[in-house]
Amino acid sequence: MNEIVERISEIEKTAEDIVEKAESDKHNIELDLQKQRDDFDAALEAETEKKIAVIRKDTEKKINEILEQQKQQNSSTIENLKKDFEKNHTAYATEILKRITEA
Repeated sequence: MNEIVERISEIEKTAEDIVEKAESDKHNIELDLQKQRDDFDAALEAETEKKIAVIRKDTEKKINEILEQQKQQNSSTIENLKKDFEKNHTAYATEILKRITEA
């Protein structure tokens, strides 16, 4: 009878050890998975930041190119208006005076 009790006690102890090891393994696996998630998140964030930086740089370059084109077009238009005024300012003044005096 003592042998049976000892054997059952050994089986119970073995079962407890197995459960304890399984819980320890589970905890270690959870820690490992969390580290993998954290590493993945960090890598993804770094990659996203790089892509955002490239997009931002390209956008700024395009905006600067557009602004430069607008500046050149505006300068050309202003220069044409100045030339027109220099050429026709007497006619413009005459027309203004005519409109004022006729009214």
